[in-house]
Amino acid sequence: MKEGAQLTQVEVGQRYEVFHTDCPARDVVDHVTSRWGIWVLISLRSNDLRFYELRNSIQGISEKMLTQTLRALVKDGLVRREVEPTTPPQVTYGLTEFGQEIGESLTDLFNRITQRLPPRSPG
Repeated sequence: MKEGAQLTQVEVGQRYEVFHTDCPARDVVDHVTSRWGIWVLISLRSNDLRFYELRNSIQGISEKMLTQTLRALVKDGLVRREVEPTTPPQVTYGLTEFGQEIGESLTDLFNRITQRLPPRSPG
């Protein structure tokens, strides 16, 4: 079972009013750039992960914040949630096509940042 709805393309000639407080695109940007949204998207770039694998890959995130972040990203259509009907249910998270595109852009951004930072001193 898969959950999550992808945002649909607007009709030709129409654009989102991103500076308006009611713009749905603004909510997606808020979720992507939230404290944990970026790390979830980057963590899922390589492969699908179960909840605890994802939590363990992101140092400092609580279960509550990971749950809230995943719910928002699933709702936005960036992350898909797959539930295996086992006892207990096994839940796996992965990126949708939309999420993969955003994840690639975020990875590119972080690569550019880390290339410009001064070298880390040992220890």
